[in-house]
Amino acid sequence: MNKIYPDADAALKDVLKDDMTIAAGGFGLCGIPELLIAAIHRAGTKGLTVASNNCGVDGFGLGILLDNKQIKKMQSSYVGENAEFMRQYLSGELELEFNPQGTLAERMRAGGAGIPGFYTKTGVGTVIAEGKEVKNFDGEDYILERGIVTDLAIVKAWKADDTGNLVFRKTARNFNVPAATCGKICIAEVEEIVPRGSLDPDCIHLPGIYVHRIVQGDHEKRIEQRTTRKRENA
Repeated sequence: MNKIYPDADAALKDVLKDDMTIAAGGFGLCGIPELLIAAIHRAGTKGLTVASNNCGVDGFGLGILLDNKQIKKMQSSYVGENAEFMRQYLSGELELEFNPQGTLAERMRAGGAGIPGFYTKTGVGTVIAEGKEVKNFDGEDYILERGIVTDLAIVKAWKADDTGNLVFRKTARNFNVPAATCGKICIAEVEEIVPRGSLDPDCIHLPGIYVHRIVQGDHEKRIEQRTTRKRENA
């Protein structure tokens, strides 16, 4: 089975459909599948529910899907870097399901592991717990969180072989691994495709069994925020 596709548009061609659910890797702009996001933007697929730590920034990453009104709901833990995200949410144009960051990662991991739900103390007594089952264990309350399973997962890795084994670079691993596992179809964009057998098995972060399609391409790697200070006089 050939998993390598010539570009992001080809990899997504027979996968995208309106009103589908997508898990997207990345944290801020670190490790985001920007080529696949751009291809979804070009395809114009609408009514999307996207599970991702955040929603890019204005005009880049998942932010371009927001700008084009392609996303109807976000499952996120942080929304502070995207003015359009906040505008759409506050105006009622965008549905938002807030998740504590660790809970969102665990919901993805649980979905990928076939675990339908789990109990956690995180969020007990807050708005996060509203409408959720509460159970007491050993005198402590826990809330039930459901595992996330999506129609599609889009992730960004550093290296891959042709079987789909992935290696992520440093902090770019972030949400990419749990996001990849919870998608019924997982498409990975990578910086480099290496020969089969050249990856050290002990250094593979995600086995190829989870990855259905691979795209190689160049990445912009923007910096989300740049904070500098004036150089002191010598």
